[in-house]
Amino acid sequence: MVNYMKAQKTPPPPGFKHLPLYFNAAEQAELIDCVKAGTQTAPFFQPTMPRTGTPLSVVMSNFGMLGWVTDRERGYRYQETHPKTGVPWPPLPDLLKKLWRDVSGWPDLPEACLINWYRKGSKMGAHVDRDELAVNAPVVSVSLGDPAMFRIGGPERGGPTHGIKLMSGDVVVMGGASRQCYHSVSKVYMGESALVQKGGRINLTMRRVNP
Repeated sequence: MVNYMKAQKTPPPPGFKHLPLYFNAAEQAELIDCVKAGTQTAPFFQPTMPRTGTPLSVVMSNFGMLGWVTDRERGYRYQETHPKTGVPWPPLPDLLKKLWRDVSGWPDLPEACLINWYRKGSKMGAHVDRDELAVNAPVVSVSLGDPAMFRIGGPERGGPTHGIKLMSGDVVVMGGASRQCYHSVSKVYMGESALVQKGGRINLTMRRVNP
């Protein structure tokens, strides 16, 4: 309880923006349809940690020219094709291109959009996105389906965090100093939304990989 209260009172780092209910219900449904269509050719897969081969608790896919993947043999990386099928990733949906142009403040479109599906028991440990060469470009993410507790701290691991319960349709922008801050998803509130057909939360995270 003490840590939770500390998280609520800690302000977010500079450059962090939370845009509640940015997408309306119809737009959320359109994005879910895009995910369904995209994962027909680029199906969800179970990524694993480098070296240990421990499975991540989420399953994932990607939109865009590049996709973020990880496995035991080659570790974290971006590549142009699906690791299981070898086919190119599906293109970034127009609705996400418009979002990036409207909120990122970055001149070039993202090259990658990670699709994470959080199912029962899924979460994401504290981390910083460091696999991109375009370290100054923001990260823009969309939450769809069940709500999740998102936490963002500082540039060093540990310490107090700022916690936000992200709802379906919310958008988060991590630019400026917040781009290099540790962040995590500590909980998904299963069963609070019917948007995702099999339940859970879909998170769409757009990144610029190259400068």
